[in-house]
Amino acid sequence: MTNALILVDHGSRLAEANLQIEEVAERVRARGDYAVVKGAHMELAPPTVGEAFDACVAAGARDVTVALWFLGPGRHSTRDVPRLAEEAARRHPGVAWRVAEPLGVSDRTVEEILERARAARKT
Repeated sequence: MTNALILVDHGSRLAEANLQIEEVAERVRARGDYAVVKGAHMELAPPTVGEAFDACVAAGARDVTVALWFLGPGRHSTRDVPRLAEEAARRHPGVAWRVAEPLGVSDRTVEEILERARAARKT
C-alpha cells in the first residue's frame, strides 16, 4: 500500500513564510519513509489540505498521514486541520487516513529552543 505524508502549517500571506513547509517536506521526502510527501497550508495560501490530499491519492497513495507543523494542541491542530482532513478523505473512500499529534514538548524541542537562544546571544 502506497503511503503518503502531508505536512500542514498555518499558512501565511507572506510567500517566503509559506516556502518553509516545502523545505521541511523535501527533507522528509529525502528520508524515504513515505512514497509521497506534500506540504500544505491550513489557510491563507495554496496548496490546501484538501488539495494536498487529492494530490497524494492521485499519486497512488492509499494511506495518508497528516502531520502538524504546529507546536501545541490548539484549535487548529485539534479541530480545524482534522476537519479539513476528514472533508478531503470523504472524497476518497477506501483511503486510510489519520492526523498526527502536534510537535509538542520534547527534549528535542527544548534543545532546539536553547540552541536558538544561544545563537541569538552571539549576535
